[in-house]
Amino acid sequence: MKSDGKNTQPDISIVIVNYNVKDFLYQCLKSIEAASGDIVIETFVVDNNSTDGSMVLLPKHFPSVTFIPLEHNIGFGKANNVAIQKAKGQYILLLNPDTLLSENTLKAMMSYMEKQPKIGIAGCKVLNEDGTFQASCRRGFPTPWASLCKLFYLEKLFPKSSLFAQYSQSFRSADDSYYVDAISGCFMFCRNEVLQQLQGFDPEFHMYGEDIDLCYRANGMEWKTGYFHETTIIHYKGKSTKRSSLNEIRVFYDAMEIFAKKHFGKSHTFLFLLRFGIKTRELLANIVRYERTFGAIFWDALSINSALLFATPYRFNSMLGFPEQAYPLVFIVLTIVLCLSQFFSGAYFEGKSYIRKTILGYAISFFVLSSLTYFFNEYAFSRGVLLLTIAIGVILSTFGRSIVAVYDKVRGAESEKRIGIIGHGQHAVRIIEALLGTESQRAHIVGIITVGQYDNGIYEGIPILGEVDYVKKIIEDNALNEIIVTDNAIDKTTIMQLAIQLSVMNIRLHAADDYDDIITARIVNSVSGMEPTVPVFKASLLRNRVLKRLFDLVFSIFLLTLGSPIVFLFAINKKSALHKLWDVVRGKKSLVGIYSTKSNDPPFIRIGIAGLAHLSRPQLLSNHALENLNDYYIRNYSLSLDLEILLRYFFRRKRGK
Repeated sequence: MKSDGKNTQPDISIVIVNYNVKDFLYQCLKSIEAASGDIVIETFVVDNNSTDGSMVLLPKHFPSVTFIPLEHNIGFGKANNVAIQKAKGQYILLLNPDTLLSENTLKAMMSYMEKQPKIGIAGCKVLNEDGTFQASCRRGFPTPWASLCKLFYLEKLFPKSSLFAQYSQSFRSADDSYYVDAISGCFMFCRNEVLQQLQGFDPEFHMYGEDIDLCYRANGMEWKTGYFHETTIIHYKGKSTKRSSLNEIRVFYDAMEIFAKKHFGKSHTFLFLLRFGIKTRELLANIVRYERTFGAIFWDALSINSALLFATPYRFNSMLGFPEQAYPLVFIVLTIVLCLSQFFSGAYFEGKSYIRKTILGYAISFFVLSSLTYFFNEYAFSRGVLLLTIAIGVILSTFGRSIVAVYDKVRGAESEKRIGIIGHGQHAVRIIEALLGTESQRAHIVGIITVGQYDNGIYEGIPILGEVDYVKKIIEDNALNEIIVTDNAIDKTTIMQLAIQLSVMNIRLHAADDYDDIITARIVNSVSGMEPTVPVFKASLLRNRVLKRLFDLVFSIFLLTLGSPIVFLFAINKKSALHKLWDVVRGKKSLVGIYSTKSNDPPFIRIGIAGLAHLSRPQLLSNHALENLNDYYIRNYSLSLDLEILLRYFFRRKRGK
């Protein structure tokens, strides 16, 4: 790799921002060496506080590269700006670490820029690792119309239309060179003077959007942006973010909103439609993520309404034999009651949908619907019909779940166990050997998820997938369906966070010392749906969180209105009590919750006005004691526990202790 030396002005300054992709960065730097030829270059690698050993291993292999380690991850744009300020080349290439240059790329881009003096920023043809064209390497600006077409899928429906595909530019040939609005941040070949005029990237963008913003501002200074098709690079898209805990979809749309506010901020209608489109896309993304749960909801609704139609002739002469005023209300109420009953029985949003929970949900529905007929006599048509409806509904719902379960076993998610191992050491080695020896036909150990920094790409012949902090993304990227924790050093807070994240993803989690623990866990799980080696955190379950929030709202609003005399009679500091109750209404606090230890407060539960710690003198308790009390509350949460704590707290305050 040619360096500029002490007295030689470099032709090109290459700036790379690295985050936990040392293997890709190594290959990228090798490709730069091969592409440099007789071009004088200087290369900067700005490291965003990687934990994969990048800054330990790579400087030994590339002594001519200037490595700039940062103490914190400051984001893509800010990190680039650190090196842009130091760059001395006539041109500056902003390059992603997960790219490979062709041997002619640097020379071809220099020649192109010299022939095109109006162009300030240029990109080349970018290919995916399989050789297909990466469409994001040339784009239009996200104007109001282009943004709405992207958000509402119009550009996907009409990819060859210059009207609807303005953002993706998919109507243009990839094998021609032309001016474009913007190019991808993975490869931006810029004139140094342009970047200095623009003062680099806008630091307001953390990740995504900064490349389009840079091109937009360059366009405002009458510089052109060019797409040059005669040289190519390969981009292993998204490899940096695979080692990141960022929600890329959320960050992408946040960046789009920042761009819109910055450049189209006067259009309130556009901003409203943009936010609406973002929320719609997020909703669709969540539906896809929880497709099994939403599928179960749809099937249960279909089952209960079909059951009613089949059961009605038992008492009446036709499927629609109820009085005319009963329709469609009877279908709506039946569906709502069943779905809510299933939700609070744990049949939804808690991983695998077990039949016993489904039957419990139907039982709750029967008692609720029977009770409703006492209050609405005009709808008490027949208890026999109701009982038959519930029975047929149970059969239909469990039949649907059974079909899904059989499919999963034969060809679906459970036909092959894709396992991730958290931790390393003797426990991990012993379990890996047992898995490979006993389950070689049914199980595939995809890789190891490490705790803390890791220095090598493999361990015991198994690839390293990343760190436990990014486990959710690692699971999604590698299609894992089982996680085994083998590291005894992992604290209970981390285990708790893992259990919470994985429960909604239908991922089995085991904390095991040996293979027998895993077998035991699987047997118990298949029967009860509970993991015996991982504690259940009841306060994290969505149904309990909803129930707790409803309890908080009802009780706090009562105390602020009709029950306010209770506050004035018994509160020591009445103004403070009212403020705390208002915080409960706003969702800032909970009536009963944990006592903050500041270091290990779980994000899914609020700090409580009252709690187990408040039954003593919390200021006199150690952090360890407070964490134990919080842990007990989170594991054993129930509405009755909240009521008991409130009563004890009330009587303790009343006695003035």
